[in-house]
Amino acid sequence: MTADWNTACPDWEKRIVAGEPLVPDLPLYSDQAAKGLRIFKRLRVPDMIGTPRLGEVCGPWFLKIVEVLFGCYDIETHSRAIQEYFLLVPKKNSKSSYGGPLMLTAAIMNQRPEAEFNFIAPTKNIAGIAYKQAMGTIKKDPALDALFQCRDHVKTIEHRTNGTKLQILAADTNIVTGSKAVGTMIDETHVFAEKAKAEDIFLELRGAMTSKSDGFLIQTSTQSKKPPTGVFKQELQTARDVRDGELDERVLAVLYEYPGDYVERDAWKDPATWHIVNPNYNKSVNGDFLKRQMRKAERKGTDAIILFASQHLNVEIGLRLGNDRWRGADYWLTAADPTLTLDTLIERSEVVTIGIDGGGNDDLVGLAVLGRCKETKHWMLWNYAWCQPGVLEIRKEIAPKLLELKDLGQLTICKNPTDDIQGVADIVERVFDEGLLPEKYGVGFDPIGVSAMVDELSERGIENAENGGPVGAVAQGYRLAGAIWGMERKLSDGTFIHAGQELMNFCVGNAKAERRGNAIIIDKQISGTAKIDPLIASFNAFKYMERNPEAAGKSVYRERGLLMVG
Repeated sequence: MTADWNTACPDWEKRIVAGEPLVPDLPLYSDQAAKGLRIFKRLRVPDMIGTPRLGEVCGPWFLKIVEVLFGCYDIETHSRAIQEYFLLVPKKNSKSSYGGPLMLTAAIMNQRPEAEFNFIAPTKNIAGIAYKQAMGTIKKDPALDALFQCRDHVKTIEHRTNGTKLQILAADTNIVTGSKAVGTMIDETHVFAEKAKAEDIFLELRGAMTSKSDGFLIQTSTQSKKPPTGVFKQELQTARDVRDGELDERVLAVLYEYPGDYVERDAWKDPATWHIVNPNYNKSVNGDFLKRQMRKAERKGTDAIILFASQHLNVEIGLRLGNDRWRGADYWLTAADPTLTLDTLIERSEVVTIGIDGGGNDDLVGLAVLGRCKETKHWMLWNYAWCQPGVLEIRKEIAPKLLELKDLGQLTICKNPTDDIQGVADIVERVFDEGLLPEKYGVGFDPIGVSAMVDELSERGIENAENGGPVGAVAQGYRLAGAIWGMERKLSDGTFIHAGQELMNFCVGNAKAERRGNAIIIDKQISGTAKIDPLIASFNAFKYMERNPEAAGKSVYRERGLLMVG
């Protein structure tokens, strides 16, 4: 990329707090930029009182994006210097109301015969609303009504002379695959990303641009209603990296989100900061309405507050968001050591305890390997998980995340019903053979529903405590409170590190804590359908490490077998 078209905006935090544009200065083609702005501003908003022109009501923040989209087009080479755009804006900032006219402007400006422009909405209902908006814009302008034909039954707007089409599609249609669109706008990427084969569809959309240097792809979205995952997480991270100057790509990333320290100190709860992330504040976004919604959310509880924050303030749901979060989450990210693997943990440890947790066929099986460092005596954690394929159907809301964890090599989707039992036993046996497990109380289970796992370990010579082995039960519920508090303390004082796995970021972010009497409870019932099994496994391993165990050492019998005396 040449420096002139560099889309990085590294001073975005200063700009957003000051209310300045988040679009960097670019060497736009002034004639094309002016023409695009002139057409866009002329269009009328059909669902506002008085049907004003966009030039009268459109927020300045969006006009800068319009200017770049058309001002980066070289009319001589028919190429666009910036082909991708990512807009993250809270609800009610008119991104959909602006998006339809923007795509209509692109259809008017287009010079390619028989060109296709797609507006992709997350549902058929929203797609219908988008079509109605675009059609209304055309009907309010006699010149446009003469230029375009609106075909209601297929939600398509067609140029009467050059065949250019603006199609309004729902994200759950198969039409997206094989797209030949010159321009595509995706509304609510975080919802679109939950669709089956979302990655394949994005590949198709980008593939359409490879042979069209005048093509473009625009994504608009609010924050996700749950921790970002799948395609949305990838696209959001790419946009942030480009904005911050860490990735050299021609993507215009305009993200209305709080600077990091605002989230750290919960400044988003103060209405005085809401204008920072709402560029249409006190225009299409009514400040008094937001305050009422916040008060309603506070009466309903934490889940409602989190939903309000994600949708109206673009606060990302994750480790630090939620009054009922586990307090260890506040220190989790800073305790990560990405160099820690199962191999390096075994190599560095003087003793290891293992925790296991799992439930029915709609649960994960979670494994935690916890080592005590020979040199520093710090505790080191590595995790893994398994799930049966039926979980992807039963828990469709987390299926994209589970597939992401599989691709990261942190979770196995079982091909055979016993793959999880075999996988856990293989790792336990490896640690046992290294002589790192304590003689007793080295492998801790939730005592419910583990008979098959215990039998498999017994067959490998790793017995339960009653038979003199390291395998034992760990009492759950309030009896885990000591491990929960203990891990919080060690995370905060820097004596507990983990492998920095996305699997555990997911589980820790899901964990909800509840105080009962003098104890703190984190369990699956409190956390709902979100998965925390590997975290519970970690507490199980922590309980056994709290005993200050010593490694039993390698068994001579496993190496040489029994000696018979005649």
